[in-house]
Amino acid sequence: MLHEQEKAGKIIAELTVYFLMLGAKKVTSSVILEETFGRITLEADYPPEKEDKLKELECLKQQRDNGIEEIYWELAGVGSHGDSSQLLLIGTMIDRAEISVEAGMVRLSLYKDY
Repeated sequence: MLHEQEKAGKIIAELTVYFLMLGAKKVTSSVILEETFGRITLEADYPPEKEDKLKELECLKQQRDNGIEEIYWELAGVGSHGDSSQLLLIGTMIDRAEISVEAGMVRLSLYKDY
């Protein structure tokens, strides 16, 4: 379970930096660890001129890849912050992503089965 907690921390750190680099002034996150899954939620504001950049978040909806996750999860948060390759890595680490974009606000719910 320790690795799952570390992975959740890296996912939150990477997404927080992503939104701060985008120009967010407020980012909040939470982690809920259940018996069989974990849920990470994140809310961030963004400048209106950066709305097109939010299309990169679709990377989070790719299919989970356990092999890639086990090899590369420690690299989350390393490298060029705000780079969509970090979002791709996060996408391989989670089972499902719900993304809601409203005027000036983004809400993410990421689910990870154990």
